[in-house]
Amino acid sequence: MNNQEQKNPKQPAFFGKEQASSYDQQWAKLAPIRDALHLLLRIRLSELPDDAHVLCVGVGTGSELLYLAQTFPGWAFTLVEPAKPMLDICRQRTKECGIAPRCTFHDGYLDSLPVSSPFHAATCLLVSQFIMQQEKRQDFFSQISTRLCPGGYLVSADLSSGTSALAYKNLFEVWLQMQRFTGVPEEKIEKMHLAYGQDVTVSAPREIEDLIASSGFDTPVLFFQAFLIHAWYARRTA
Repeated sequence: MNNQEQKNPKQPAFFGKEQASSYDQQWAKLAPIRDALHLLLRIRLSELPDDAHVLCVGVGTGSELLYLAQTFPGWAFTLVEPAKPMLDICRQRTKECGIAPRCTFHDGYLDSLPVSSPFHAATCLLVSQFIMQQEKRQDFFSQISTRLCPGGYLVSADLSSGTSALAYKNLFEVWLQMQRFTGVPEEKIEKMHLAYGQDVTVSAPREIEDLIASSGFDTPVLFFQAFLIHAWYARRTA
């Protein structure tokens, strides 16, 4: 696998240089949540071939990539990330861990990723929640589906909550408490509060499951939840 990179002319404003530099530190206190998700991700994907090729969509600073690469030393990875500051950190981390030669970096969105051989699996952790329009969100999952082998796995995590307004209100208050626990300043929490519903969508689990199932996948299986974070796995329809 060549260590190569595609350039992205359009950078998302949500993850600039300042946000990227503090991202891992902010989530450090929530490592048990991340580690639990990674463990279940590992177990679900453990049946893949020893030389599997995995697509990481919205790889960010590379947490799930590093975990999977160190666990499965024969796997190769294609990393898609439109926020260059995040991808720069990811690239540096792969060099430090010695896995960069197994990675292809794509500085851009999924729709500009060059066509390649089908992937055995794809990860998409806390990404599609930033796509506000349902049609575009469905198209996003469809793009992932078309890049997978028949029967290939998608593991997707998004912010989600039930349809009850009271349940969402209560859970969202705890979610904001969690942000305070990580050390996020109060003024940023207020901005975060305003962003939900404008720049970030929190859909009902059934809505997300229907989106995935209508995008070329079998019925998704919910296998993880921590506050608003829900994660599913699904196989591309044979």
